[in-house]
Amino acid sequence: MTTSSFQLQRLGATFKAMRVNRGLTQARAGELARIPRLTVIRIEAGRESVAVGSYDKLASALGAELTLAPRSRPTLEELRDFK
Repeated sequence: MTTSSFQLQRLGATFKAMRVNRGLTQARAGELARIPRLTVIRIEAGRESVAVGSYDKLASALGAELTLAPRSRPTLEELRDFK
């Protein structure tokens, strides 16, 4: 697994946690973000093929914003969790 795919998977897990904490289904989150449910699924899975605009729409729908932070290297435990 590359570091970039790990980062996307971690981001996807964060999106999923935010959605679940708000009691939203993937379909409802997609409706609020005006993106297809399949795109929500792909974002939560950390797929590289999703356009950054879709990430932004979903973040906005969940009451969040995308920001950049200095990269930290994943621990071995984190890498094992995302296999």
